Amino acid sequence: MISKKNFVKVSATLGAVALGVSATATAANADTIYTVQSGDTLSGISYKFAKDNSMVNDLAKKNNIQDINKIYVGQKLIIKSDGEIQEYNAQNAANANVANNNTQATQQQAAQPQQAQSQASQSYTSNASGSEAAAKAWIAARESGGNYGATNGQYIGKYQLSASYLNGDYSAANQERVADQYVASRYGSWQNAQAHWQANGWY
Repeated sequence: MISKKNFVKVSATLGAVALGVSATATAANADTIYTVQSGDTLSGISYKFAKDNSMVNDLAKKNNIQDINKIYVGQKLIIKSDGEIQEYNAQNAANANVANNNTQATQQQAAQPQQAQSQASQSYTSNASGSEAAAKAWIAARESGGNYGATNGQYIGKYQLSASYLNGDYSAANQERVADQYVASRYGSWQNAQAHWQANGWY
């Protein structure tokens, strides 16, 4: 027979164990698999989780990112509840509670107006062909990895054009149109722009 005094001790112990399990489960649930979305930057991801840029270098280091200005849509990062960053892999994904479903839904809702705007203005076809098209693709690969949603400060999109050139229209069609106009007016051709980029690291 258990006395009242022993019953209280057993209840307190079980309660503490239950709270410990609950606290552990809560901490595990805070781990997040973050999928890089169009327009994301390392500093933006850092700000989402740490409310400042303190995680930028850790994000780059832990995920073997050579250039902190270039990340790619679909790249996955695990950000633990304590702010620790781990490279995404099957082991880490299995251990993490995928808390990013709500984050992805919110990001998809935010992207819908931009996609609608993009679909509305998809009517431009570039005249670049042959070696001009190759030079244009080469520059796009160096500037953004070919990503229309890439951002770097005031520079936007596949060709990293100044936001002021794009006048708020970040659609693929407008980026292509403005890039062609910019290169034609400044360099005369995409091949000349590529030669300038190779000599100076920018165009």
